[in-house]
Amino acid sequence: MNTQTTFRREIGRGREPVNRLLLGNYVRQAEIGAFGEERGIEQGLRFNVVAETLVTETGGDDVDGILSYDMLVQSIDKVLDAERLDLLETLAERIADRLLALPLVTHVTLRVEKMDRGPFQLGVEIERARPGGAGPLPERFAHAAQPLVMLVPWAAVGDARLPDWLDALAATGRPVVLTVDPAPSPVRAGTGDAQRQGDLLAMEQAAWAIAGRDARICVVESRTELNYAIDQAFLAVWAPGRIVRRAQDRRVRDDLRGRDLAAWFAGQLGVEDLRVLGAPLAEPACAP
Repeated sequence: MNTQTTFRREIGRGREPVNRLLLGNYVRQAEIGAFGEERGIEQGLRFNVVAETLVTETGGDDVDGILSYDMLVQSIDKVLDAERLDLLETLAERIADRLLALPLVTHVTLRVEKMDRGPFQLGVEIERARPGGAGPLPERFAHAAQPLVMLVPWAAVGDARLPDWLDALAATGRPVVLTVDPAPSPVRAGTGDAQRQGDLLAMEQAAWAIAGRDARICVVESRTELNYAIDQAFLAVWAPGRIVRRAQDRRVRDDLRGRDLAAWFAGQLGVEDLRVLGAPLAEPACAP
C-alpha cells in the first residue's frame, strides 16, 4: 500500500464540479486494538481526510457557503471520545458516517494509521459516499440531539430567576438556542427598510444583553457558528441579523418579527415547537 496520502483524485468526464477539504497528518493518542498488549495503553493514530463538498452558489467570501475545517477535527475527536474500539476499520467507518452527516459533504476518503506498532505504518483507508448524493440522510447518520429552541421575552433578560432557568436548560443535556424579543427602542424609522434594520439591531442588542448575564451563553450569528454550537451542546443565543438578511424568503427578510420570526428559525433547525423561557418545558409557545 502506498503510504503517501493522496489528496487528489481524477474527476471523470461529465462529473459535477466539487471542492475538496483536506486534513493532513492529524495525530491523536487513543486506546484501540484487539490484542492484549494494546489494552490499557494509548497509542498514536494519524488521520488524513479528503472531504468532497458541493459547490455552493452563494459566492463571495462567505463562511456560511463552505464547510468549516474544524468540523473535520471535531468529527474525529467525537468518535474517539465516544468509546474504545478494537478495529481501525470500525473507527474509520464511524468517522466517515459522521463526516457524511455534515452539511455539503458528499464523499469522504479517510486514512487511519497506527504509529506505534513497529518500524512501519499499519492502517486502513476507506472511501464512502453519501447515499443518494446530496439527498436526505438515512437515520443512521443522525448524531446530534435535537436542540431546544427557547424564546426569551425581553422582561426575562433582567429577571432575577434567569440563572435558575438557564441551569434547568443546561441540566437537560441538550443543545439550547435562545431567541430574544427585541430590546425596547424609542427610535422609529420613517421607512420600512430602515425600520427593519432597526428591529434587527434591537434583537441583536437583546442577544448580547442576555449573553452578558451568563458566561455560559455564546452569541451565534452565522449558520456555521450555529451548527458548531449545536454540535458542541453549547448554550447559545441567536443574533438574527446575518441569517435574516440572507434568507431566501422575502417575508422573512422584510416582515417576520417576534414569535413569528423565532418560530421560523426553529423550523429551520427542524424543531417542531418553540418554547418560552420561564414556562414549563413541555409547554410550546407556538408551532413554526
